[in-house]
Amino acid sequence: MSLEDEVLKIGKKLEKMITSETVEHSSSLDLLKSLQEKKLNLNVLQKTRIGMTVNNFRKGSRNDEVISLAKSLIKSWKKLLPAENSQSNNKNRETKKSTSNSPENSQDSEMLESQESVDNSEEKSEEKQETKEPTTPVDITAPSTHDPVRIKCRELLANALKIECNVVSSSSPDDLAAHVEEYIFQEFNNTDSKYKARVRSRIANLKDVRNPKLRENVLCGLVSTERIASMPTEDMACDKMKELRAKYTKESIDDHQMAKTEGTTTDLFKCGKCGKNKCTYSQMQTRSADEPMTTFVFCMECGNRWKFC
Repeated sequence: MSLEDEVLKIGKKLEKMITSETVEHSSSLDLLKSLQEKKLNLNVLQKTRIGMTVNNFRKGSRNDEVISLAKSLIKSWKKLLPAENSQSNNKNRETKKSTSNSPENSQDSEMLESQESVDNSEEKSEEKQETKEPTTPVDITAPSTHDPVRIKCRELLANALKIECNVVSSSSPDDLAAHVEEYIFQEFNNTDSKYKARVRSRIANLKDVRNPKLRENVLCGLVSTERIASMPTEDMACDKMKELRAKYTKESIDDHQMAKTEGTTTDLFKCGKCGKNKCTYSQMQTRSADEPMTTFVFCMECGNRWKFC
């Protein structure tokens, strides 16, 4: 098995853990350690996109050992990128100039040493930088595509983001739409019905005139492109819709609980739907006083209701 196939296999296992919410599984450390042992090159990283998978795995984990190992892997892989290296060199030059010109050379040198030691203060500064620039994609780029379905989806997402609003975005709607579509495509790896349904739900919620906050949050960066690409429809809904759904859910739960607590348990009745005898019944006078009472029966197995006189 080639190195690329091995990395793809490990990436699929990590993605399954993310989707099944089992990132705290003991085997996750073994998978990350196996990646650490392999000498990956830039070509393998670009083809497998393992960097994005490991970063998503890090965000979903609460284990300190898993988080630190994932961060060390991502940092070591970033060194393979020429653009990243040139940026780091420019930063080092700037810091050297500042230390030579500043009167507080000793304090600046101590700050540089603390940044190079990769401690907790560096991790906090990295998180702050990510929150300051949420619209800039770090772990994923949106390459051009020749697929007509994907191109059309990007156009529709961009049109949904271009609806008039009083938000100044640091990124253009076309770029944001391209990144959202890229995340969705990477999740499904094709343009089948699930992919199209996911795109349609994003477009419908972004264009909803009753929910302008969602579109504004995406444009200003409060909701990242990765988040909007995988956000459940319940979370994208407006506040009124969320309240209405919560109300209906509470009413259905109350009805279900009342159906189980009301009535007398018996096995004298047989459900015509599931054929079982686990039922409850209650009687009520629904007709004139000289008529017998009406018996209401509820099946505790399938929820079927019926009555007879």
